[in-house]
Amino acid sequence: MGSYISSLTKKPSADKMSSGPPAFKHYAKAQSTFKPPLIANGNAFLGDIFSSEKVAPEAPISCGLYRLEPGVPLDYTYTYHEMKIILEGDFTISDETGQKVHAVAGDVFNFPKGSKIRFETEKGGLAFYTGQRAEGVA
Repeated sequence: MGSYISSLTKKPSADKMSSGPPAFKHYAKAQSTFKPPLIANGNAFLGDIFSSEKVAPEAPISCGLYRLEPGVPLDYTYTYHEMKIILEGDFTISDETGQKVHAVAGDVFNFPKGSKIRFETEKGGLAFYTGQRAEGVA
């Protein structure tokens, strides 16, 4: 899995330069400029943009973008908790309980650890996720 983090120019972090408050991080236009790498089936792409793993290794949180293009559905078993918001396009999202949702921009999902999810799309879709996991673990 790729990471936007590694593509950024390395600068000393605020917490190493002073004892003041930590600075926030800004990734301009990530939705339109970050291209997540291919992870499965020739049509599923996912990449972390940020992870707190280095500053909070005991409870890391990672976030990034997930893109699915038309083609083979992606079946995924979550080994961590994740939240996802649909940014563009649409997905059909289903699970083992029989739930099935046609998801569109603005829809928010919670995928609990252990859930088995199927992602499908007819036109393609883009989502932003935040997961309780280390960078690159998905």
